[in-house]
Amino acid sequence: MTKTINKNDEFELKIDSMGTDGEGVAHIEGYALFIKDAMPGDVVRIKIIKAKKNYGYGRLMEIIKPSKDRVEPVCKVARQCGGCQIQHVSYQAQLEYKKNKIANCLIRLGKFPEEQIEAIMEPVMGMEEPYHYRNKAQFPVGRNKDGELVTGFYASRTHSIIPVTNCAIQDKQNEEILKQVLGFMKENAIEPYDETKHSGLIRHILTRVGYYTGEIMVCLVINGTSLPYQEKLIEKLTGINGMKSISININKEKTNVILGDKVKVIWGEGYIVDFIGTIKYQISPLSFYQVNPLQTQKLYQTALEYAALTGNEIVWDLYCGIGTISLFLAQQAKMVYGVEIVPEAIADANRNKEFNGIENAEFFAGASEIVLSEKYKESNGKMSADVIVIDPPRKGCDGVLLETIIDIAPEKVVYVSCDPATLARDLRVLCDNGYELKRVRGCDMFGHSGHVETVVKLERIRKE
Repeated sequence: MTKTINKNDEFELKIDSMGTDGEGVAHIEGYALFIKDAMPGDVVRIKIIKAKKNYGYGRLMEIIKPSKDRVEPVCKVARQCGGCQIQHVSYQAQLEYKKNKIANCLIRLGKFPEEQIEAIMEPVMGMEEPYHYRNKAQFPVGRNKDGELVTGFYASRTHSIIPVTNCAIQDKQNEEILKQVLGFMKENAIEPYDETKHSGLIRHILTRVGYYTGEIMVCLVINGTSLPYQEKLIEKLTGINGMKSISININKEKTNVILGDKVKVIWGEGYIVDFIGTIKYQISPLSFYQVNPLQTQKLYQTALEYAALTGNEIVWDLYCGIGTISLFLAQQAKMVYGVEIVPEAIADANRNKEFNGIENAEFFAGASEIVLSEKYKESNGKMSADVIVIDPPRKGCDGVLLETIIDIAPEKVVYVSCDPATLARDLRVLCDNGYELKRVRGCDMFGHSGHVETVVKLERIRKE
């Protein structure tokens, strides 16, 4: 590269692609520039805010000519807020971006041939209504620079609260919940938490709304052990139709972790109920539960389709969480074994198993790589597993786990991933050791963000 790029330089550029987090990408003589809030097709004026040797970051100063796929964000604070990175992109273009993101990772990082990926890649499962889809929210509470009580979301990469009560991707019921909680705090002089001084009481307002049942949960995360005047809050919140659970979560630690370990129910039940397909789940403040139930059903239905169960299979569901996929698979399998490292999640899984009267599922608490390896050794290498389903965290699968799966050699592996990069890495290992990539499909669980879930079907290559 002949041109030197320095901080505070300004350029007019055409955006040519999107990065992994939904930012616009442009190039100057091969030098890559990442520009938040820009998108492919935009002609923009930018200012360099950080310049590295081979790449840099620019601030969007002006959109000279907008892309044909640019739309006006529904939310007025979408650009400041850290929740929706690509609300300015038309929804169809978002789905195409997510499909390309998966494909590019498989081709560049997984080293799969481009023609193979093009042949097996299916359209991303989009939403019919990509707004107000989230059934869970965690709103920080604080004061703005004028001392006014506010709640909303943190600005991108900061702990500065952008005031929002009517978020475009959260359930509409939240607006009334936030109004009532803030009113309660003002009327009773209850202070929000100040993380610099470690003072004040209310840290976060957590809400969950059952998509199918309409049941509502409110949990206040507090820097204390009790909530003053709680009967007044109960009176306000129980006036909201659907309210089923009001609780406090105790978090007195100096930490960025939102939830503490202890929950006290102050009114109603300790959980709400909702459905994924025909399976019902009890969801507590500490439960892991997918935030987009409509898309989750599509995701799990696809995993079930890829597993192609006949009713005679032994299935292992690794990183199973509260058993959401396990119980979904149990409807069509002979037996499902779920493994999860978080003991509380396994307790939830067992409760949900009993709640649904499902008898052909069993859950183990422990690291998936350790539990599966131990079970394989105990069987003297004769462990029965027709299908293995993997749904790991963002970092992907542990290497020992992949080795054990290869040793067990199930006929099919269904991989559900929340990160296409680690997915591509793990698929390369499996496909170098006896498996063939058969089907790939993305699912848009988090509209207007750069995230995408992926379901992959692998089949064991039979030796002639």
